[in-house]
Amino acid sequence: MSEETTQTPAAAPAVERNHRKVRLGVVSSDKQDKTRVVKVERKALDPLYKKVTKFTSKYYVHDEKNESKVGDLVEIMETRPLSKLKRWRLVSIKKHAATD
Repeated sequence: MSEETTQTPAAAPAVERNHRKVRLGVVSSDKQDKTRVVKVERKALDPLYKKVTKFTSKYYVHDEKNESKVGDLVEIMETRPLSKLKRWRLVSIKKHAATD
């Protein structure tokens, strides 16, 4: 008989967060304390004219350590409502903006 190893729910990795939405965007404002405004661009194909159109969405993101700056490429994840507008949190900074 072969031994099978089973993983209990308690031993499962803590990274899994119930398939929350994840977006990649650019920080457009860092003037507020612990809050960033992130612009996420997406492209969609028009079903009739077959033209690709760009759409930009603005998200208010919680940045606990005030790490990100304007121009940074960041990864954000959906979370519970933190304030009137904040429903996203900063996961990681993918690329820092060039500083002159």
